[in-house]
Amino acid sequence: MRKPVIIGNWKMHTTAVEATDLLADLKNELAEVTDVEIGVSPPFVYINTARDILKNSNIKLGAQNVYWEPAGAFTGEISAPMLKDSGCDFVIVGHSERRHLMGETDEMVNKKIKALLNTGLIPVFCVGEKLEEREEGTTQTVIRKQVESGLDDIPVEKIKEIIVAYEPVWAIGTGKTATPQQAQEVHSFIRQLIIRLADAAAAEEIRIIYGGSVKPDNIDALMTEPDIDGALVGGASLKADSFAKIVGFKLQ
Repeated sequence: MRKPVIIGNWKMHTTAVEATDLLADLKNELAEVTDVEIGVSPPFVYINTARDILKNSNIKLGAQNVYWEPAGAFTGEISAPMLKDSGCDFVIVGHSERRHLMGETDEMVNKKIKALLNTGLIPVFCVGEKLEEREEGTTQTVIRKQVESGLDDIPVEKIKEIIVAYEPVWAIGTGKTATPQQAQEVHSFIRQLIIRLADAAAAEEIRIIYGGSVKPDNIDALMTEPDIDGALVGGASLKADSFAKIVGFKLQ
């Protein structure tokens, strides 16, 4: 049985005071949750603050990006060993905003996943199609390329450690959400890809979560689908009450 996972991606939001207050509120409101794995990804500059506040809590700490080299002359970049040393448990890679705004390629995402796995961090590996690709009927083609390229040359036993996040680009920050049926269709397709790239056991164990305007009023229906194992939450993770309601989803 795959344990559900709900991760908050704060993106480029919060001041130091706002981050501190939000973390304290989340720690308090979610303290009794045991049946859902919870994670938050604050901006880099607040990771140490988050580590100290979340110490001994049930909330895991993540980062929003990583560079694939362990050290070197890469001004402005942050390595996997640095994030591990700062107390991170997982790192988001391949988010559509990194791909489409910052020009990250599938090959770069693959290097980042390998760097994280080699450092003992969990990659949250994002994939998703743009609106025109869905309208053209090429969703599966796009997802296949992203998944195959992202997981290229990664050992079978390591693939199951990854969390895959399906985030249709047209549903991120737009207020639009894929229907539970649309999301399930892609999640099931990804799980079938994992069978081919790894094996049936890995496909059964790997967690595939949904992201794209996830809110308290749509999480229940999404989580009812058999291949949706959680959510990567953007805007709704910036308020403790809304994020707590998402974590406390009820199966219909």
